[in-house]
Amino acid sequence: MTLTATAPAKAPRRTTKPGRRRSVLSFWRFYLALSPFYLIFLVFGLYPVASTILLAFQKWDGLGPRKMVGLQNFGFLIEDSTFWLSLWNTVILFVMSTVPTLVIAMTLAVMLHSAVRFKGIYRIAYFIPNITSLVAAAIFFAAVFSTNFGLINAVLRSLGLPTEDWLRQPWGIKIAISTMIVWQWAGYNTIIYLAGLQAIPTEQYEAAKVDGAGPFRTFFLITLPQLRPVVLFTVIMSTIGGLQTFTEPQVMVGNNGGTGQSGMTVVMYFYNQAFFNNDYGYAGAIALSIFMLVLLFTAINWKLLGGRGRQ
Repeated sequence: MTLTATAPAKAPRRTTKPGRRRSVLSFWRFYLALSPFYLIFLVFGLYPVASTILLAFQKWDGLGPRKMVGLQNFGFLIEDSTFWLSLWNTVILFVMSTVPTLVIAMTLAVMLHSAVRFKGIYRIAYFIPNITSLVAAAIFFAAVFSTNFGLINAVLRSLGLPTEDWLRQPWGIKIAISTMIVWQWAGYNTIIYLAGLQAIPTEQYEAAKVDGAGPFRTFFLITLPQLRPVVLFTVIMSTIGGLQTFTEPQVMVGNNGGTGQSGMTVVMYFYNQAFFNNDYGYAGAIALSIFMLVLLFTAINWKLLGGRGRQ
């Protein structure tokens, strides 16, 4: 019996020398595939932001040449009483809408999580307001809060209570706008909270039940701490959206903000300065103030909610 020796298999040749990295140009196909996103972001994202920052230090009517004015726009912003009124209205509407929205969303999520039947139907029903046309919803709520034919006043009349001119009173306007915001976003946040609840291990609830913990104690000691990242997300997103309220008051009470400008928000004031007064430089300063306001409130929320989660 003859034994034949087989030659060892040749190792594959290296395309590059040891210790040498591939050239950046060798990945051009990947960069080409990613380029549409970066081009769109550059044109519609980065350039408008940079242009707005530069515009805040200029005076421009939209047609003529731009003129550098330094901090003049910001100096006028500090002394502008209408700006501070719009800022106050924005913060009040933010508090009146965000707090009830998140409380209602958490309550509905806990109830839906414990439900056994028709969970899918409930989820769809809760999410429908979020995908409804914002203008159509604003027209509907304006009709609901109408003085003569509104549903709210009809219910008050049936109960023998005095009616209110909701859309012509400062606090009535705020109540109407915040009610619409709560209706629109409570269902969305409910779905987010429900996803977080379903990720909590059931063993923790079983252990709490064995220890004799009641529903409220279980919620505050197990559910809420486990949902802290989800709550932080919803609070930050609600902050960003709430401080940019625009369509609801514009459709319900008009561009002037209604009685006493009580529905005038910062974004509405920015819109009026840019597209009605043609003062784009001052509008750019207002836009920067909105950005700083959102950044400030987001940092506060992160410190209060996110900071505790790291301890």
